[in-house]
Order: sequence, then structure tokens, then C-alpha cells
Amino acid sequence: MNVVYAFCRKTDDIVDEDNLTKQAKEEKLLNWKNSLKAAFEVNSENGLLNEVADCAYQFNIPRKPFFDMIDGMEMDLTQNRYSTFEELKSYCYKVASTVGLMTIPIFGYKNSETQNYAINLGIALQLTNILRDVKIDSYINRIYLPTEDLAKFDYSEQDLTKGIYNENFVKLMQFQADRAKEFYKIADSYLRDEDKSSMFTARAMQYIYYRLLDKIEQEKFNVFDKKIRVSTINKLFIALSVWIKYKLIY
Repeated sequence: MNVVYAFCRKTDDIVDEDNLTKQAKEEKLLNWKNSLKAAFEVNSENGLLNEVADCAYQFNIPRKPFFDMIDGMEMDLTQNRYSTFEELKSYCYKVASTVGLMTIPIFGYKNSETQNYAINLGIALQLTNILRDVKIDSYINRIYLPTEDLAKFDYSEQDLTKGIYNENFVKLMQFQADRAKEFYKIADSYLRDEDKSSMFTARAMQYIYYRLLDKIEQEKFNVFDKKIRVSTINKLFIALSVWIKYKLIY
């Protein structure tokens, strides 16, 4: 898990390095991808990527999610608007669902349906992140709310960047929240009893993020005035509750 986390963190950090130009980041991501290919095929000069390859072989983790994640980070360099939800869904898969697909073999899943659980949960988690970070993302000229949805609720990009909080914005955000909840529901439909205990970490993350979504909704989606979050104590309580429920029952 430490190796997978380090890979995800490093891949994300390349895009977020403030002292690099867009071109430099693209070149660095390409080198990162080529080094990963080398690690899987023979050997890489990068020690972490060699560990990633070893980990993938040991736990039978498919290679594709690792490369898909890099592609997702590249999207953040080349695309800062999403016309449709289908475009956004593809992005969510690449930057979030891939993490689940990398980690469920380590957790030791048994039922193949758990792969669909990981995919849909990743999309739900990323959609929740997008709702929470609407204000912050607009500051760096990234708008993840689909353009078609902005038009549907008569709320413009200019409204968003100005932080205009009105009825149209609330309706827009409620629409996004309902969509996220649907993906949480779809994810649940794929998780079988035989894998609920081994998926404890994913389930804890799911419950924490769903609580975050609830809090955003309770605040009537006013993410402009304050950053809505789940407290550390609340996170620990949720994680403990999930552990008791799934470790003791299943």
C-alpha cells in the first residue's frame, strides 16, 4: 500500500509543481510513463517504479490502471473544461477509480464484481471532491462541473469565478450531488458479502466521503464562504464504526 500510495502521490505531484512550465510537466510525465514501462518490461533506473512493478507482479495487479492514472494527470495539463458528464466521468475514472483497481488486489478481493465496486466508488469519491473544491479549482482556472450542466441551470463560468451564490447554483450543485449519490449506490450494488471484510479501508473511505457529501448538502452547497470538511474525530469514529460492522459481522 505504501508503494502504491507513493506512486499516486508522485504522479500527482508532477502536475502540481508550481516551479515548472506546462511543457516541462508534460515532458516529466512522459518520462515517468516511459520509466514505468521500463520497470514492467525489464528494469527502470527509478527505484520506486521498480517497486511498483514488483508489487504488481506479487499481487497480480493489472498494469493498465497505473498508466491510466498518468493519462488522467495529463488531462489536468491539457484540459480544464469538460463539455459533458461522459468526459468528466472518464477523467474521474483515470484519477480515482484507478486507485481502487490498484489496491483491491492487495486487500485480497475474491469476487470479480468488486472491480466494478472500485470503479464506481472512485467516480463517486472524485465527484464529491469536485463539489468540495469548486471554489479552489476555479482559482486555478479548472472547472470540472460539465459545461452542459452549467447551461442547464443557467449558471455561467463567470458566475462561478466570481463566487456568486444563488438559487441556480444550489440547483446545479444538488444535481451534481444526486449524481454522486447514484454512483455510491451503484458501487454498493457490486460489493458482495464475501469481500466486505477485506474492503474495510475502501468502505471507511466511502462512508467518510459520503458524510462529507451530506455536510456539503446540509450547508446548502455554500462552498464559497468556507471549506466544508469532516473533522478528524468524526473520521476516526466513522472508520471505527465501519471496522466493527464489517470485521466482526463478515
